[in-house]
Amino acid sequence: MRKEQVVSCPDSLKMTVAIRIRPMNFADIEGVLEIDRISFPTPWPESSYRYELSSNPFSRLWVAEVVQEFGEPKLAGMIVLWLIEDEAHIATLAVHPDFRRERIGMRLLAYALHDSLGHGVREAMLEVRQSNLAAQSLYQKFGFEIVARRPRYYKDNNEDALLMNLMDLDQAALEVFLEGDPENARVGYGQA
Repeated sequence: MRKEQVVSCPDSLKMTVAIRIRPMNFADIEGVLEIDRISFPTPWPESSYRYELSSNPFSRLWVAEVVQEFGEPKLAGMIVLWLIEDEAHIATLAVHPDFRRERIGMRLLAYALHDSLGHGVREAMLEVRQSNLAAQSLYQKFGFEIVARRPRYYKDNNEDALLMNLMDLDQAALEVFLEGDPENARVGYGQA
C-alpha cells in the first residue's frame, strides 16, 4: 500500500508550501545518494539503495520533499528501515543540510515508525555514532534509550556506535510528532 503525507512547514522555509513524505522510488536514487554523501563519511553505494528498493521485502524506504510554491519539489531527506518480526531497525536517516533544523528528520522518523505499526512492529532500534549528538537528541525525543555500545563499529574512524532502542511504539505519540509538536509527544511513551 503506497502512502503519502503532506504536512505544513515552518515559515522559516521561504516559499515552501509543504513537506511531502512518500515512498522512495528509483528516480530518487540520485538525490538520495547526494544527501547520503553530504551527511555521512561512509555513504551507502547506489547498489544498496537499488537492492533495498527491488529485492528486500522487509525494507521500507521513504523520502521527504519540500514542495515549493514555484518550481519542482526538492528532495530534502530520506529514511530506510527494515521490518524484522515485531521490530523496526532504522538503517539510515538523513536530511539535506539546506533543510536541517526544520523538523523534517523528525517527521520522516515519525512517519516511518507510524507506518511500521501497520506491519505489527512494536519496538524500534538503531545504531548511531557516539559523536552524532544531534541525531541522538532527535531519537531521545522519541523515547529511544541507549542500551549498549558497539566498540569500533564505524570502520572509517573506529568510532563506537550507540545502540538505541524504543520499546512500545505509541500511535498517538507518533501522530503528535507528525503534526510537528514534539513537546507534547513524549507523554505517549510514558516519559515525564
